[in-house]
Amino acid sequence: MAYLDRVLDPPSYGWINSEGTLSKPSPKQLFKEFFKRLNVFRCKKNWLPFFSWVRVLILIPLFLLFLFKFFSLTLLLVFFVYSMILMGTHGTIWHHRYCTHQAYTFKNKFWKFITQNLTISMIPEEIYVVSHHVHHAKSDQPGDPYNASGGFLYCFLADANHQPIAKDLSEKDYNSTVKLMRHTGVHANTFTEYLKWGSVTNPMVAIALCLLNWAFWYLIFFLIGGHAMACTVFGAAAFWAVGVRTFNYEGHGKGEDKRREGTDFNTNDMSINQLWPGIVAGEWHNNHHLYPKSARTGFLTHQVDLAWYYIWSGKKMGMITSYHDSKQEFHLRFAEPYQENKLKDARQQPIKSGVLERNQ
Repeated sequence: MAYLDRVLDPPSYGWINSEGTLSKPSPKQLFKEFFKRLNVFRCKKNWLPFFSWVRVLILIPLFLLFLFKFFSLTLLLVFFVYSMILMGTHGTIWHHRYCTHQAYTFKNKFWKFITQNLTISMIPEEIYVVSHHVHHAKSDQPGDPYNASGGFLYCFLADANHQPIAKDLSEKDYNSTVKLMRHTGVHANTFTEYLKWGSVTNPMVAIALCLLNWAFWYLIFFLIGGHAMACTVFGAAAFWAVGVRTFNYEGHGKGEDKRREGTDFNTNDMSINQLWPGIVAGEWHNNHHLYPKSARTGFLTHQVDLAWYYIWSGKKMGMITSYHDSKQEFHLRFAEPYQENKLKDARQQPIKSGVLERNQ
């Protein structure tokens, strides 16, 4: 069994059924697994998914304060921009293109720290990074931690049900997992600490850094616009953290083949390019699956890529030293041949029509 086949903690209903296809649990099974894996009283090794969801729950009162006490059209615009654009783009820049795929490199730890904390901290790097490697290795196959064919809840609850690392890794496999995370700057547990906590991430360090991040940003937004502004942006962060859990379900066609000719050139899985996630967060998902290590995924003219603009600007300013950009290769291998074939077919169509008419 390959490393990526055993690095994640399999759910009680398994990845594969007796027929060798995806095991599709019922909503009852999914919720049962979800609450079992959030139960830190049953097992403290559940702390990381619990910590991930507690962040959202803590911020719900601030969201409600924004909605029912401080609401205004100006703050609604702030809420929209922060949740949809700033949080979404930062997730692409940090968790997706750097932490998972190392699509670019920082000049030093200072700029990495700044980029990591550009927004309110909501998603633990470990939950995202390790499982995302598995997702790319097994896209839309049994074992994919957010396989859209499993349904909406299968994806929405995946950070607790399918994405945590296994609790019984060998020391060799644990070291391989630490290596996947090393460049992110996450303070890694020793193997002995891993056996105690069930994670690469050290809980004390992670909680302390999250609290510092929250304290800093609450102070900044309070100074800008008082509790109204702070509640708005923290509520927006919680809103994004819930919404982002639906992305891969949507981004893989809700389990159906929704790929479009001339738009989605990757044919190895069901990933699709979507206008809204692409524009607000640079998530041109089919392009990304075609070139996972590319710092840019907005390859076509209309494909706005805010995450790429940050990386490109960072390179110009000297905070980023290098990046991978697959746009030219994409056009040479896919876009240009497609357009040439399209033009060729258009030229041949009148000839074929003429031949058909003469035969008639």
